[in-house]
Amino acid sequence: MTHRRRRLAAKTRTLCTILTTSGVLAGAALAGAAPAGAASDAGRIASGVAYRQFDLPAARGTVHVHLLTVDLTDPHVHMDLLSPGAVAARSPVSTMADAAGAVAGVNGDFFNITETQHPGVEVTGASVGPAIAHGRVLKAAVPTAQRFGPSLPPGTDTTDVFGVGVDRRARLDRLTLVGTVRTPDATLALRGLNQYALAQGAVGAYTAAWGSASRKRATCGSDTSRAAGCSTDTYEVQIRASRVVATSATPGSGAIPTGTTVLLGREAGADRLRTLTKGERVTVREHMVASAARIPYRFAVGGYPVLRGGEPLAGLNGTTAAVRTAVGYASGGRRLLLFALDGAVAYRSGLTIAEVAAEMRQLGAVDAFSLDGGGSTTMVARTAGAKTVSVLNHPTESPERAVANGIGVFWKP
Repeated sequence: MTHRRRRLAAKTRTLCTILTTSGVLAGAALAGAAPAGAASDAGRIASGVAYRQFDLPAARGTVHVHLLTVDLTDPHVHMDLLSPGAVAARSPVSTMADAAGAVAGVNGDFFNITETQHPGVEVTGASVGPAIAHGRVLKAAVPTAQRFGPSLPPGTDTTDVFGVGVDRRARLDRLTLVGTVRTPDATLALRGLNQYALAQGAVGAYTAAWGSASRKRATCGSDTSRAAGCSTDTYEVQIRASRVVATSATPGSGAIPTGTTVLLGREAGADRLRTLTKGERVTVREHMVASAARIPYRFAVGGYPVLRGGEPLAGLNGTTAAVRTAVGYASGGRRLLLFALDGAVAYRSGLTIAEVAAEMRQLGAVDAFSLDGGGSTTMVARTAGAKTVSVLNHPTESPERAVANGIGVFWKP
């Protein structure tokens, strides 16, 4: 491309941005009408929260980008996890945002979306990676081989998170569970917390945060294959007030009362739990260890990194295109970019992960993180005077897909 053509392309893109930001959705440019209740002031959702949209030429055709920019130096703004109320549950992003009082948000982590490989096993809807909401750990990461979602870039795994610390700075990090189950005779390693999958031979803990879904799924799959069968060698122990109150040879379901912890073991883990008897004293302790930050997280969500230090990760997929959601940050973690593609038919050709990384860098992100995409990609916002959020993009599914969690933008006077 000549220098003159490059200048012309840059001007065309700038003009497109200006034109499309004159309204929340440029309905004439999209295949389908703008979502009901869409706002007319595209530039500003609230102080510190701005929105714009633009067309982006890509290898497989033009895509339409929806972008929220969040200034965490604004004292009125903060970020948190959007949650359906339980780890093993799903809800549309708009519903979660309205329930939490968020002014904007996007969908979050990949999740246990189907169980075609294990007929009769309940789909939990639980997310893949760690999750922290309001500073409270909700869950740890499933084993990488049990992950739902596209292939991970080399050197990444299910413990990778995007989060914002109590210091109001965004980071990419890894969160690993460290826990113990202490009995009168031994101390066992705790290798799971509210997860839809446990490693072979492991013991995992489930709390009220898990919800009411069956825990059967946690005993399915193996350390090398998500499709492997379900273990028949399992055992559960219920702990309340540091005492064993019930045992079972099969994984249970139903709400777990506050103050009760259910320990679920498979194979060698089940053998260890079988030694426990009712009334015996058992102490369960767990915490998450960050690989980089020493600042506690206000919230964290799973996915996988695509950009670090302004450079795309090596080995990013450059062939498979899809509708995508991503989050990035700049200015030392003080400025966030929430990125979602439009799923309207005219734009559904999508981007590859390599293209997402390149575009996030072009938008100014230093680090960026891929979230769930495809039918999950959803961006919502609530403008001044509105009582509820509106969906800004056109999700590929209608109605809006229920997802495991999301990233919420909150504003308080």
